[in-house]
Amino acid sequence: MSSTHGLREQKKAETRRAVHHAAIRLATEHGYDRVTVEEIADAANISRRTFFNYFTDKAEAVMFGEEDLFRELLASVDRQPPELSGWEALRGALDRLLAPLQLPSPEWAARSRLARRHPCLLARLLAGQAELERDLAKRVTDRDDCTPERGRVVASAFLSAIRTGGHLWFDGACAAPLQSHIVTALDEVELPFA
Repeated sequence: MSSTHGLREQKKAETRRAVHHAAIRLATEHGYDRVTVEEIADAANISRRTFFNYFTDKAEAVMFGEEDLFRELLASVDRQPPELSGWEALRGALDRLLAPLQLPSPEWAARSRLARRHPCLLARLLAGQAELERDLAKRVTDRDDCTPERGRVVASAFLSAIRTGGHLWFDGACAAPLQSHIVTALDEVELPFA
């Protein structure tokens, strides 16, 4: 029974990723505003009804990859050794998350471009980042046994450095790889938190 449950969950995850990939591809090729849920469902070989079993709207389908990264980051923080400080756990989690990823992936770059051009996608991204910041702050507060304010500042500085590294890379200010920009930005704010 558990193997059946595992296969079912795997199939759901594959379908969710297929819908997400179709949404990104179509929004990039035709423009976000011109793509319909029906077209995304057709491209993913599912019905419109099945689409809504996985996503509430096309914005959620497009931004799913970003939200998936947020979940992976939180899980990676939870797996960090307990003797690490909150900042060290955040850095260690990000290092583990970035190491196997070939960022910027074409999909990540497409999501970023789409979010910059469409207020509804940007709003969704910012809401997700605010929730991620709260979740990371709670983990820092618990790990460091510090005030909620300090936990929030540490989490905010961490995410701000990541965003800054991403913006520098995306805006083409330097030719360095994305990971290099992120690490450099994190190094700039690390001293008070390490």
